Amino acid sequence: MSWLVYVPVLLPALLWPLARVATRAGRPERAARALAAGALVTAVSGAVCLVLVAATLADDLPAVERYARLSVTQGQPLPEPVPDPIAFVAAAVLVWIAARIAVRVRRRRAVAGELHAAGRPEGGLVVADWDSPRAVAVPPGRGRRGHVLVTSGLLRLLDSDERAAVLAHERAHLERRHHRTDALAALATAVNPLLRPVESAVGLLVERSADEDAARSVADRRLVAQTIAKVALAAHGPATSLGFDGSSTVRRVEALVRPARLRRGGPTVSGSAAVSMLSLLVAAAAVVEFVELLRAWLPAV
Repeated sequence: MSWLVYVPVLLPALLWPLARVATRAGRPERAARALAAGALVTAVSGAVCLVLVAATLADDLPAVERYARLSVTQGQPLPEPVPDPIAFVAAAVLVWIAARIAVRVRRRRAVAGELHAAGRPEGGLVVADWDSPRAVAVPPGRGRRGHVLVTSGLLRLLDSDERAAVLAHERAHLERRHHRTDALAALATAVNPLLRPVESAVGLLVERSADEDAARSVADRRLVAQTIAKVALAAHGPATSLGFDGSSTVRRVEALVRPARLRRGGPTVSGSAAVSMLSLLVAAAAVVEFVELLRAWLPAV
């Protein structure tokens, strides 16, 4: 098989510059979905090529080896697949990927279970008696609908207008099903760690999308920016309220205060589509090569 089979594994790197541009997109929802979809397509394309490489270990089957020796004596040698050491590495990587996916799925289910166990929602809201200022959009699961969980610490910290901004933000996450967008990006990164910057960008974009929805709901962009900054300053350690991590707070506040500087999501959408198409085409070419290899091996099977 030619070098084409290795290319899709590296193509996710083409999404890095798009991820950097996307964080400034004027339409963060479109950009988030485009990046998540592009990440998933490139990750799956790379995984398919790893499967093809690992499958070339079939040339070590006794029947194929006997046929290969016979073909050499008749002057028609079988096509050479990839070297066995590379095929063994590909097989090992596939096992590692499966383990990473299993760990991520188990962790997400465990977190969702803990959040659902925090209380039964009333009117789509659960108030947990925790001092830490937090707000979380709890996705549907375990036979329950999605709801918003806020802590008593958060309610004490904010005034009524700021509370409305928080609830609008978290409800936007539920309405737009951001847990699915995040899950797609996380799954893609579990398959190919090169997509970690893309996953981070998607996480920031879904928070910005919810910020924009909250700003429209309360009709006050500065109020939402003020609430984000206030909770970030009050939080201690890794803050999950409103999706905070220290690196994203400033970007989100700036996007709310100075929206005119933001770009539209077009370059990210078209760029992700182009990278996805390239990954699919290269993976398809690798599959065609593998099919040709199988045709040469079939008489031995």
